[in-house]
Parts: sequence; structure tokens; C-alpha cells
Amino acid sequence: MVASLRFPLLLLLAITPTMAAPPETRATLESLRAQHDLPALAVAVVKGNRIVDLAAVGVRKIGDSTPVTDDDLFHIGSCTKSMTATLAALMVEKGELRWDTTLQEVFPKLPMHPDYRAVTLEQLLQNRGGVPGAPPEAAWTRAWEAKGSILKQRRDFIKAVLADPPEVPPGTLTRYSNQGFTLAGAMLEETAHQPWEALITQRLFRPLGMNSAGFGTPGHLGKLDAPWGHRREQGKLVPIQEDNPPAISPAGRVHLSLSDLARYAMLHLGSDSPHALLKKTTLEKLHTPPEGTSYACGWVVVDRPWAGGHALTHNGSNTMWYAVMWLAPEKHFAVVTATNVAGPEAEAACDEATSSMIQKWLQP
Repeated sequence: MVASLRFPLLLLLAITPTMAAPPETRATLESLRAQHDLPALAVAVVKGNRIVDLAAVGVRKIGDSTPVTDDDLFHIGSCTKSMTATLAALMVEKGELRWDTTLQEVFPKLPMHPDYRAVTLEQLLQNRGGVPGAPPEAAWTRAWEAKGSILKQRRDFIKAVLADPPEVPPGTLTRYSNQGFTLAGAMLEETAHQPWEALITQRLFRPLGMNSAGFGTPGHLGKLDAPWGHRREQGKLVPIQEDNPPAISPAGRVHLSLSDLARYAMLHLGSDSPHALLKKTTLEKLHTPPEGTSYACGWVVVDRPWAGGHALTHNGSNTMWYAVMWLAPEKHFAVVTATNVAGPEAEAACDEATSSMIQKWLQP
């Protein structure tokens, strides 16, 4: 899974009606899609408690004329990470876990390197658990075989991760790690006695009305019922339907519609409703990085004038898709963009689409 974190520049939420995209939004996206040679490009904008802009242009698969729709599914890669952290926060609020619950507490019988025993849930969600950025080679190979139940696949994977020493002393440095978020996801499912996929669907996706959310490759293999991912090979776009192993789903295997991703963004923009899914203090916890760092719980925190202060952002890619989220809590504003190919062209197009939406909705 690629997660370059290139950053240049959402209770039971009411599911507000979405505004039909004005022609200029589609024109902007189509221009960017053509300029950067993308199969498809999509954007959704949140302002206040509404989705105010939503559009997708292009095709589901290069070589086929089937167009994307505004409701199509896009793979969001490592934007999944903040969702795993949000699920953890829901469990902390219920008293099922604490932010300082340790790996040793959750897995008392699981063999692990001594330096991992005191690593906390919070440290894993902040990429401060010392967990290596690269997976153990043999375990990664086995993960691709996807043998046994998802619980077994994930347990086998984390056993291999925990058998080796941390890459750096836990709690000292930030090390971006899919393995660390997989460990956090395993802590949640071990505590709740159900797979992370079922847990996050029941406790996060359904309450937010994110009915399109799922895992892995969008649509059915071999069919054009959803967009395909793409890779560039010798300068040409090649359609492909693949994803990373299910073992690391908590780190980056969610797919969903852009409108549902926007609904998720609304949660993190905050709400004064007494029925909000998370308390304001919990959201602040999720959005506050350790002192001297910029990585909070699945979010990179940066200052942007257009955001009126702090902005929250994260991108994600499994090397065949690309998505990026930008949230401005002070403005109660968010832009989420996605495309069904990865690489510099995808990143540039999404950045430019985001900038265009910021100018349109915040800087008219």
C-alpha cells in the first residue's frame, strides 16, 4: 500500500440531500481528468451540514465507454486509517478500551517481543508504536494467500509483526506503518469478539448511513458494475482489479461512494447535536497529534489560511487508486477527491480539484 502523505497546499448524522453538481464543476473535473490522463475523477464538498457539490467524470475502465456515476465506488486506501481510529474512539467512549490499553493487556497469551508489551492503542493510532513501515517478508507472502478466516489471517500476520523487535523505541518517533494500524484493528476485534470488518460496519458505517462502504476491490471481479483500478505501464493505463491482503484491512482497504466519504467527513467536522456519534472532546483527541509532531489518530494536522487555522488531511492509495481528504473544522468545510489510478498524475489532479473547490466555496 502506498501512502506517500504528499500534502502541498465527518451520531447519527442527518443524511442531508446532495446538490446536483453545477455544470462548471463537471467541466473543471473533466479538464483536469483529460490534462492528467486519468480514467475517472470525482469530488464531493461539504459545507455546513450539507453535501453542496458532488460530481464524477470519466469512465469506469479504460478501453470501455461505460461512464462513472456520482454514486460509484472508489477505493480510499489509507484514508481508512482515521476510520479505524474513529472506531477505537467509539469503543473507548463505551468503556470497552482505554487509549492507554496495551498490547499485552489485549493479547496476554500472544508471544511478542518484550518491547511491544507496553505499546498502547493510542501510540499505534498515532504511528508512534515503533512498528516497522515494512511488513515481515514471509508474513506478507502468506497474507496474500488469504487462507482461513479473516480473524486467523490477521492474527497470523500480527504474530509475525510482534515477533520481531520494534523499528524504533515505542513512543519516541513517528513511523508511518500499515502494520501498526493492523495491530490496532486486531486489538479492537479481539476486544469486541468479532472481525474488524463487521465491527466497523455495525458501529460506524451504518450509524452514519454509509451504506455503500465495503472492503477490497469495488464491484465484482470481471464485471463493470463499478470502476476498476488502473496502473501505468510504459505510459499506458492498464485496468486491474486487485487489492492488498485482507489481513491489513484496518490500514487501508475500504471502498465507498464519495457522498458516503463526505458523510464520514461531516462526523469529523463536529456537531452540536446531543445525538452526535462522538463527543467533542473525543474528536479533539483524535485530531491532536503528540507535541512536536503532525500525525494525529489517522489524520495529518497542518495549518492552512483557507481553513481558518488547522486543517485535517490524509491520502490513500493501493497503487491502483488514489484518494485524498481535506477538512477545515473551523469553517465546517471539507473536500474529498478520488480517482481510479495512482501516481503523480493522480495526486496532481486531486490537489488541483481540491484547490478549485476551495476557491469556489470558501474564496469566491
